[in-house]
Amino acid sequence: MRHILIPFFSAAILALPAHADRLPVPAGAPPAFAAECGSCHLPFPPALLTAPDWKRVMASLDKHYGDNASLDEKTRRELEDFLVRHAATDRRKAGAGDPPRLTESAWFRREHREVPQAVWRDARVKSAANCAACHPRAEAGSYSEREIVVPGLGKHK
Repeated sequence: MRHILIPFFSAAILALPAHADRLPVPAGAPPAFAAECGSCHLPFPPALLTAPDWKRVMASLDKHYGDNASLDEKTRRELEDFLVRHAATDRRKAGAGDPPRLTESAWFRREHREVPQAVWRDARVKSAANCAACHPRAEAGSYSEREIVVPGLGKHK
């Protein structure tokens, strides 16, 4: 019986990196998600932060990373419910800071450990939160290493 399970578990383990490459925004996102969150930055997939993190982000929209991103209460609640419902359950994706930053999560730091600090400061990147600067298909939820284009360096892998 064991020899039958080995190929199954091997295939499951090999599929893990491919799953990590896909972080789409879940179907059924409220229209305000793209309109409001996407007006200043890529609307981040909810699975990039935990539910408590999203609640903290949504509770302080008047001081949203240096900007006032206040919403009417109905829209704010609708977006928060969506984000919390689809949030990460992996503690490594818990953000750090106040408000929590996905770029300070253990997961993000591990995934980007090879990125030189100069890349984050590059005028074409500006910030580690600018996913689309290096992940040209980020808006479609694709973060594959094969698709990475680092400004000034070209294709990563």
